[in-house]
Amino acid sequence: MNIENTKAQMRKGVLEYCILLVLRGRPLYASDIISELKEARMIVVEGTLYPLLTRLKNDKLLTYKWEESSQGPPRKYYELTPEGLAFLGELEESWSELVEAVARIREHHQNAGDPVESGHTGAAESTAETEEREETETTENH
Repeated sequence: MNIENTKAQMRKGVLEYCILLVLRGRPLYASDIISELKEARMIVVEGTLYPLLTRLKNDKLLTYKWEESSQGPPRKYYELTPEGLAFLGELEESWSELVEAVARIREHHQNAGDPVESGHTGAAESTAETEEREETETTENH
């Protein structure tokens, strides 16, 4: 399994949430959204962003407006709708629950793979315990 593929899938899973976060409080041009996501290491290209923006718009979570630009043609600025803001609030709650659940699992199994740290030494410990128990039983019976 390729770690880069897994990391990319994890990023894709939270990308819509990140787009809504970036748009909270202010309208942004698509290239500004891309810049913010790249700065946060959520690597995104236009070919990935535009379909997501369209889907979020179709779901009535985003709207857009055209604004004149001094540097060329008018620009499309995206912003959250009231529904988008409410949905973002729900996502934030879900995200917090997810992060806490993963943290609990990580904490519980943090050292599971390290026999020394976890206090488990595997089959060798089991054999040693068995031999010790048998020796104790033999001594007690004589």
